[in-house]
Amino acid sequence: MQPRDRLIFPLDVADAAAARRFIALLRDEVGLFKVGYELFLAEGRAFLESLVEDLPSGYFLDLKLHDIPATMAGAGRRLLKGVKFLTVHIDQGVRVLQGMRRTLPSDIQVLGVTVLTSLSAADLLALGIDPRLAVDPPLELVVRRARLAQEAGCQGVICAGTEVRAVKEALGRDFLVVCPAIRPSWAAVPGDDQKRVTATRQAIRAGADYVIVGRPIRTAADPVTAARRVVEEIGQGLKENEP
Repeated sequence: MQPRDRLIFPLDVADAAAARRFIALLRDEVGLFKVGYELFLAEGRAFLESLVEDLPSGYFLDLKLHDIPATMAGAGRRLLKGVKFLTVHIDQGVRVLQGMRRTLPSDIQVLGVTVLTSLSAADLLALGIDPRLAVDPPLELVVRRARLAQEAGCQGVICAGTEVRAVKEALGRDFLVVCPAIRPSWAAVPGDDQKRVTATRQAIRAGADYVIVGRPIRTAADPVTAARRVVEEIGQGLKENEP
């Protein structure tokens, strides 16, 4: 992949019109566009169907599915064409993930969500996670969940950049790792709700296959220039990884 291909831009906007403006502006600057809850709930299936024409190479449907086996399997059968990546929570167990995977077309790559990057060690403790695992960064917990995802047939996981190297060492270079909460040094995010943030180059050097960069690009005075700066940092990280 080229550096640009590794950049995922989330369409975290209120409506289809705003989403299409960003697609038109950034289609030559980013590798993949991501649709999350905000846009999906605002525009529904009709918008997703239209994305097949706007984005013929596919899009990332980030709904972080989490439910009982029958419901998850049913959701898998209702997915639309054009989905390249789909997210599911890992903490529901292997049986649920395997059932979901069996209902999906083979060209959809399933990414398991390990530990949300908005959670701190204190948050994990409050959720009842074993104190030995509720640390910052939660390397062992992330790797355990990543193993479950791989066993269930998922193609990769979502985790913070601080956990990438541990996942790659445990599960192999071919197991995809996608990193949210990427914060370039030149782009402060006021009131940031992300706890485990990572710089672009740091995540790529650790082995991340893709980075998700939203607010530093979306809120920039010039989103195109911001996206290009992120791509440059991806390229620098890749070069630093060369033997």
